[in-house]
Amino acid sequence: MAFRLVPGEITIGALRKLCAPEALEVALDPSCRAAVRASAALVQRSADGDAPIYGVNTGFGKLATQRIAKADLALLQLKLLRSHAVGVGEPLPERVVRLILLLKAASLARGYSGVREEVVDGLLALHNKGVIPVIPCQGSVGASGDLAPLAHLSLPLIGEGEACYQGQRMPASHALERAGLRPLQLGAKEGLALINGTQVSTALAIDALLAADRLFESAVIAGSLTLDAAKGSDAPFDPRIHAVRGQLGQIDCAAAYRAIMVGSEIRRSHLENDDRVQDPYCLRCQPQVMGACLDQMRYAAQVLVREANAVTDNPLVFAKEGDMLSGGNFHAEPVALAADALAVAIAEIGAISERRVAMLIDSVISRLPPFLTSDPGLNSGFMIVHVTAAALASENKSLAHPASVDSLPTSANQEDHVSMATFAARRLQAMLQNTAHIVAIELLAAAQGIEFLRPLTSSPALEGVMRLVRSVSPAMNSDRSLARDIEAVHHLVAAGDIGHATEAVIPELHALRLA
Repeated sequence: MAFRLVPGEITIGALRKLCAPEALEVALDPSCRAAVRASAALVQRSADGDAPIYGVNTGFGKLATQRIAKADLALLQLKLLRSHAVGVGEPLPERVVRLILLLKAASLARGYSGVREEVVDGLLALHNKGVIPVIPCQGSVGASGDLAPLAHLSLPLIGEGEACYQGQRMPASHALERAGLRPLQLGAKEGLALINGTQVSTALAIDALLAADRLFESAVIAGSLTLDAAKGSDAPFDPRIHAVRGQLGQIDCAAAYRAIMVGSEIRRSHLENDDRVQDPYCLRCQPQVMGACLDQMRYAAQVLVREANAVTDNPLVFAKEGDMLSGGNFHAEPVALAADALAVAIAEIGAISERRVAMLIDSVISRLPPFLTSDPGLNSGFMIVHVTAAALASENKSLAHPASVDSLPTSANQEDHVSMATFAARRLQAMLQNTAHIVAIELLAAAQGIEFLRPLTSSPALEGVMRLVRSVSPAMNSDRSLARDIEAVHHLVAAGDIGHATEAVIPELHALRLA
C-alpha cells in the first residue's frame, strides 16, 4: 500500500518512513488537487495578460526588469533550468535525493506555486519509478532557493540532465524511457517554482537530524556503560537534582541514565566502599551536557518539520484573492540556524564521549589497568585508539563553526544576503561520521573496562549491549589492530542497533527519540 503524502501535514514519523533505506511508493493525497488547479489557472491568466509578473513574463534576479514576449514564456522556463544547473562536486546520496523529490512535490502541492498537477505528479513518478536525478552537492548559497541543485533535480523531468536508474548513471532521457515515463513540457512559472525553494538544504538537514537521533541514543548508552566500567556514582542522576534546574532535556536524559543502569551488580559492589567524593565531569555531568544537546536537537526538529511542510518558492500564488506576491520564503535562514545548532550538538556529543575514553585509559582516575590492558608496556592497549577519538573530536570543532554567519552577495548584489544553509546541512554528515566513530571507540573501551570487573555484571540493559559489541569485537587480551572492530561497532551505532540491544524496553530511553 502506498504511503499517502499529505501536503502541509508531514510529521517526523513520516520523515523516518520516507527516509528508510528501502524506498516507499508514495501517493499524493487527492484533497490538495483543487488548490493546485486553481493556482495554475491564475498563473495562466496572468501569463495571458499584459501586467509584468516576476518569473512569468520577466527575467530573473537582476534581470527582473526585462520583459519576455508571450511566445517565449515556455522557452523562458526551459532556459532557466538549463542555465541554473551548474553544480559541482560529488552527487548527493540517493536517499537524500528521494527526499528532495518528495519535499518539492509536497511544497508545490500546497497550491501556492502556480504549477500544474502534471509537475507534481512528475516529481512523484520519478521517485516511485526509481529515476533518481544526479545532483552535484556544491553550488547553493541557500537563498533564492537551492537554485543549482534544484535545477539538476528538475532537468530529468524534461528529459535532460542525468539520473540514476537501477543502479546505473545515465542520461535522464534514457532513464525516463527505461522507466516508461515521458518528459514534461513546462508551462509559465513552472521552472521557477521548481528551482525556488529550500528543499535541498532541508532534506540534507533532515537526513542528518534522523542520523543524529540514532547516534544520540547510542551515545547515552555508551556513557552509561562507561559509568559502570569506571565504577562511577549514580548520585548525580538523582531526579531531585535535575528537577530544581528545570531543563527538560536534562531531566529526560537523567531519567534514561537511571533506567539503563537499574540492576547492575557492579554498581551495588561499590556503593559502600568507594572513597571518591565526586566523579569527573565527563561522568557526573552527562545529563547536563547531553540534555542540552537534546534540547538543541528538539529545536532543530521543530524548525525542519515546519520547513518540510512549507511553501518556499517565489512569487506565491493566492488563488482565492487573485494575487501573486513576491516575497522571500526561499531564504533558508531557519534551516541554516537549525543546522548550525545540530552541528554544535553533534560536536558536543563527540567531545564528551572522547573525554570518557581518555578517562577510562587513565588508571589514576578510572582505577582500571593503564590503557585498559593487563600487561602494559608490552601492550599499548587503547593508547592510540584514544588518539583516533581525539583526532575526530578535534575535526568536529572546526566543522562546528557556524555556516550561517557567513554571507556573500550574489546576482550582481540583488541577492545581497544569503544563508549558506546548504553547506550548513551538508557538513553535518562528516560530523556524524566522526562522532559515531568516537562513540564506537567509547563502547569498545567501556566494554574492555567491564571485562576487568568480571565476574560482576552490569545492568541487564547494558549486558545486552555488551553481547552485541562482543558479537563483532572479542575482548582484547593482547594487542591487535582494532581498526576493523571500530568499523564494526561504528556500523552498529550508525544503524541504531545499539539502542535495540537492551534486553527490555526502556521507556525512559525511547522517550529521548525525536517526536
